[in-house]
Amino acid sequence: MNYQLAVVIINYKTPQMLIDCLKSLLPELDKLNAKVVVVDNLSLDNSVQLIQQWIDESTIGKLVELRVSPANSGFSGGNNMGISALEAKYYLLLNSDTLVRKGAISTLLNAAINNEEAGLISPRLEWPDAIPQESCFRFHTPISQLIGSANTGFITKVLQKYSVPFAVSEQPAYYDWTSFACVLIRAEVFKQIGLMDDGYFMYFEDVAFAYHAQQAGWKVLNIPDAHVVHLRGGSSPLKSQVKLGKRLPRYFYESRTRFFLSGVRAFWFIDGEFILDLGLWSFFIACFIFIIISVKYSSLSKT
Repeated sequence: MNYQLAVVIINYKTPQMLIDCLKSLLPELDKLNAKVVVVDNLSLDNSVQLIQQWIDESTIGKLVELRVSPANSGFSGGNNMGISALEAKYYLLLNSDTLVRKGAISTLLNAAINNEEAGLISPRLEWPDAIPQESCFRFHTPISQLIGSANTGFITKVLQKYSVPFAVSEQPAYYDWTSFACVLIRAEVFKQIGLMDDGYFMYFEDVAFAYHAQQAGWKVLNIPDAHVVHLRGGSSPLKSQVKLGKRLPRYFYESRTRFFLSGVRAFWFIDGEFILDLGLWSFFIACFIFIIISVKYSSLSKT
């Protein structure tokens, strides 16, 4: 059966959070020809039992189908399994740690209808108190990695145009890529460029997919009038580990390496503007070091 909308949600040891997500989502699908596929990524806890019990007992659970992956195939693999399960005009990829605000789904679908060049359409992500989150980005580059590694306000300010996150906007706008915590994707995009790259276990798969979509002529559109709460940390430990200053999981570094070595962003290494900015930045650093040494030498000479 062909649906207007297929919603794919991955669960990995977050059954109650996922059920809360479904409670917020399903009323928004009431008048749509829609189906929800929940893919359990081999949680090996009581997730499957709890979720299936809720589906069986809930009056709105009839729209939900639960599938159990034979392996934990990560974000890409789990979503690919859900996408492949249904034929639909649009696919909504939704994190289990989200809550859908009233009208968000219809707003995204209307935006898709009115903006045929947009292959990926995302909502405004926000905290439960409605404070917005950064969720639209520039593509990663070697210099953006320098900014992140330095983690200083001065460097970030000087190289602001290479910083990955865009400031939150109240107006619809196009971006390089957007968070896949919630994103609406046209079926034509998958037909044209294929499913998500399951070589990424987690992280950078959304960046790579958006890049390939744009290479195929599609745009990435953000619609801030559609609101979705993103609790963060429920489906991934990355944010909490960064906050605590802990080392990130190995698959983050593996995904980042895959992204830069896959050729997706290799052209940045020979981009003239990047080389010019890097040269100027190196010049400023050299001047700063020279001044420090000169001052130090002058002080020693006076003594």
